[in-house]
Amino acid sequence: MSEKIAVYPGSFDPITKGHLDMIERAAKIFDKVIVCVMVNSSKEYLFTRDEREQLINDCIAEMKNVEVDSYDGLLIDYVKLRNTNIIVKGLRAFLDFEYEFQMALTNKHLDNDIETMFMISSNKHSYLSSTLVKELVKFQGDVTEFLPKNVERAMQKKYEEGYIR
Repeated sequence: MSEKIAVYPGSFDPITKGHLDMIERAAKIFDKVIVCVMVNSSKEYLFTRDEREQLINDCIAEMKNVEVDSYDGLLIDYVKLRNTNIIVKGLRAFLDFEYEFQMALTNKHLDNDIETMFMISSNKHSYLSSTLVKELVKFQGDVTEFLPKNVERAMQKKYEEGYIR
């Protein structure tokens, strides 16, 4: 039987406890999970690609079947490059589903072998987003329930350096 490898893509700017919950759950289902930091040149990020990769690596250090990578291009090209056909996406709300369904159908159209597996977020993370966290940090709100400690410290540093306004 061949190894089942899943790609969990996202911008992870920053990675949240909701993302980590999804990674942990996917790691129980698949032999290997590749967390892929996607890079979109038309998007502005708080953290660089390298910073995002490092923050995620620090968070998943104990997860033996999870690795972190990054890619600048079409997700399906990356999935094929990694010799798999499985994409894992998290869904928080119906709005997520609408967008992710459109993306999954597009990927399926581009390559019929690509399969997208949807995982519903845990109740305690169903409203959580990186955008929400950045907004909280901007107004000095408490984000301890939403972020791993290393990410919380990195966000605070970005705030102190004036990157979050």
